[in-house]
Amino acid sequence: MVESSKHEGNKETEGDTTLQNINNRSLKAAVIGLGYVGLPMAVEMAQAGYQVQGIDIDGVKVAKLRAGKSYVIGIEDKMVQSLAQAGLFLAGTDFAAVAQADVIVICVPTPLTAEHQPDISFIAAAVDGITPYLQEGCLVILESTTYPGTTEERVKQPIEAAKGWKVGQQFHVCYSPERVDPGSVHYGVKNTPKIIGGSTPSCLSYGKAFYGSFLNEIVPVSSTTVAETAKLFENTFRSVNIALVNELTPACEQMGVNIWEVLDAAATKPFGYMPFYPGPGIGGHCIPIDPIYLSWAAGRQGSELQFISLADATNRQMPERVVKRAAELLEQKGSSMQGARIVLAGMAYKKDIDDLRESPALNVYRLLREAGADVVFTDPMVPVFRKDDGTIAQAQPASPALWAGADLVMITTDHTGFDYQEMADHAKLIFDTRNATAGCVGGNIVVLGQPIRPEVNVVQDAKKEHEIQIHENMRVPRTKDGEKRGHTDPIQSDSKANVKSHIVPSIEPTNEHSHENSGGSHGKL
Repeated sequence: MVESSKHEGNKETEGDTTLQNINNRSLKAAVIGLGYVGLPMAVEMAQAGYQVQGIDIDGVKVAKLRAGKSYVIGIEDKMVQSLAQAGLFLAGTDFAAVAQADVIVICVPTPLTAEHQPDISFIAAAVDGITPYLQEGCLVILESTTYPGTTEERVKQPIEAAKGWKVGQQFHVCYSPERVDPGSVHYGVKNTPKIIGGSTPSCLSYGKAFYGSFLNEIVPVSSTTVAETAKLFENTFRSVNIALVNELTPACEQMGVNIWEVLDAAATKPFGYMPFYPGPGIGGHCIPIDPIYLSWAAGRQGSELQFISLADATNRQMPERVVKRAAELLEQKGSSMQGARIVLAGMAYKKDIDDLRESPALNVYRLLREAGADVVFTDPMVPVFRKDDGTIAQAQPASPALWAGADLVMITTDHTGFDYQEMADHAKLIFDTRNATAGCVGGNIVVLGQPIRPEVNVVQDAKKEHEIQIHENMRVPRTKDGEKRGHTDPIQSDSKANVKSHIVPSIEPTNEHSHENSGGSHGKL
């Protein structure tokens, strides 16, 4: 076990013992929750040489892991297999395995209730599950995104009450928010700065030492509540700015202004600006949910966060907006939504992942069906999903025949696996909500955020060659700290990377992710 400090005179010796155990990897760890956050963390620990017991109540996930199969993008089957063969990773469903662990890391979901309120029932269940098996001297770390005060109220206090222990003495508690960006090729568990706060200074010391033994950068803060609030603020910042762009999008369409050109031009400012982009809505486990946790926490202290409420309403209206626009486009072609064959290209909440959590495409799918459309979908990452009525929708293979057979193709996720030129060559009408068709030649394409006024479109087309020259001249080198000289990395409404644009396709944004996160899905978790 992590050596605790019961007596002042023993602190230095016991602290040295803990560091020694960390340095020689003799500590054992347990990770509670093996989803998009927990499994990558467990694998990172195991690759660093720790023996890790993964625990999840989902028997299907556990069975896959025991068979050497991964279900999380970025975690290859061979990683799971090799770590299991080396005795460094084992998955199970029994909380009793916690009895062998020195460090317990909780990575469970924190969704919203049907009433749009924080739901920390998974955290409570995890704490209840591990408490009977905790050994004196253990370190318990919560990583799940949650409102300020959760770690103290729902982790520390229940353990103290059940065990008769005192935090910082018989056991230690930290909060370290996950910052997972599913599908990111730039940032993973190891190289993403790790914020951590402890219930006491000794708790923080143990937490820093543990994470610091296998992660690149540790960011200690003064308390668990600071760490909790920092995570919520990160994604609230993104939600509010995405909402601003989503609000501006229809206004630009009516004013005859191409919002993608506006955003790319603004992104050349070398200071005080960070680009965000419009889309059919926000997704993932982070951006749609985290601001609500922060607003709720502020509300119980008597503070009203109006920006969060406005941003949430704006972002949640986007699926309705794009469906309404789709109906208008069909009407302009002499058709109607009733009975129209519509293909949704993409169901995941962001590109090149299989995560459906809070995906705006799910709402778009539902709204189109409610309007009477015959809706099918194609997605190279998502083979099936469960509809609201409980039935299963299966993906259609992307093909010229699929595009040609649709009255409307709506691009809701800009996966790199789609052949957009093929789509443009065969589809009768494309409504692109992601600006994914930038660079396509020909085709009947309408892009969200481009001018509705026909005369403006003509002017835009006449400038095409000039714009190509512009974007070739706007390639911006990166500085050593990872930012692009002349602007900061753009962040897409669903946290996605490599967003194409009509004006500056060479400027490819990276994820934060996070997280959440758009979009996301974090979710992140």
